[in-house]
Amino acid sequence: MNKRIHEILSWYVSDNPGTRTNLARFLNHGTLSGTGRLVILPVDQGFEHGPARSFAPNPPSYDPLYHCELAVEAGCNAYAAPLGFLEAGAAHFAGEIPLILKLNSHDVLLDEKDPMPAVTGSVQDALRLGCSAIGFTIYPGSAMSQQMYEQLQSIAEDAKACGLAVVVWSYPRGSGLSKAGETAVDVVAYAAHIAAQLGAHIIKVKLPTERVELAEAKKAYERYPIPTRTLADRVRHVVQSTFNGRRIVIFSGGAKETDEAVFNEVRAIRDGGGFGSIIGRNSFQRERSEALNLLGTIMKIYAGQIK
Repeated sequence: MNKRIHEILSWYVSDNPGTRTNLARFLNHGTLSGTGRLVILPVDQGFEHGPARSFAPNPPSYDPLYHCELAVEAGCNAYAAPLGFLEAGAAHFAGEIPLILKLNSHDVLLDEKDPMPAVTGSVQDALRLGCSAIGFTIYPGSAMSQQMYEQLQSIAEDAKACGLAVVVWSYPRGSGLSKAGETAVDVVAYAAHIAAQLGAHIIKVKLPTERVELAEAKKAYERYPIPTRTLADRVRHVVQSTFNGRRIVIFSGGAKETDEAVFNEVRAIRDGGGFGSIIGRNSFQRERSEALNLLGTIMKIYAGQIK
């Protein structure tokens, strides 16, 4: 194990050997093994957005085995999914790629101003399926956020006791925020910090815009001042907000974009000191060969093989 991976693991000295071993599995697997960078394939969109919106652009992706195969062939560091998809695929790909079981989920059949995901899996499910980590979503800004924080604290405690790593999707939304505010730089940085304070080992957030949402935060951003003009600046600030970069922060890919738009975002994440991407729709909504080319190029950008 190289110096960079030892350095990252040193940030988690309070964790037991099992948890640190599972973090090392992510960092030492796939094309980016040993670089300190991560590219993870998440496929929770079927539950979160509906099957047609998620999989109709590439019909083979209705099959849960398709995603495991894609993640393995692409050389991803890990594959994340809810209970059903992992139960369908874990036995077929046992030992081939680290798995993350997403333990809560939210659907869009009810338009809620203050959403709260339901717990849809357990730590015991993660252990039974051979996972290296559990995943959990929180919505800072929702009126239900305190309940989510308490759920996460309890589940994370159990996961760590069993040697599992904890990956937190920290997605601001709810009646406390405007729609544009969900990706404002101050709000994304705040959400990442909350996830770190709740004990996350790996934090997933959306890419931040230049907007500053909160009035009191705006005073701080203007007074000190904090660079936010470029996307790389904003990524750097989000990473800084997670214990000055002592937690792994990865950024979501969002809705499908052109290849060049995705590559430009990846360059900004790399240049801003982000640890990588967790990229779902931009990969599995493409035809398989296109997805493999896209993911391969992303990994080359993170590895410094492409500027």
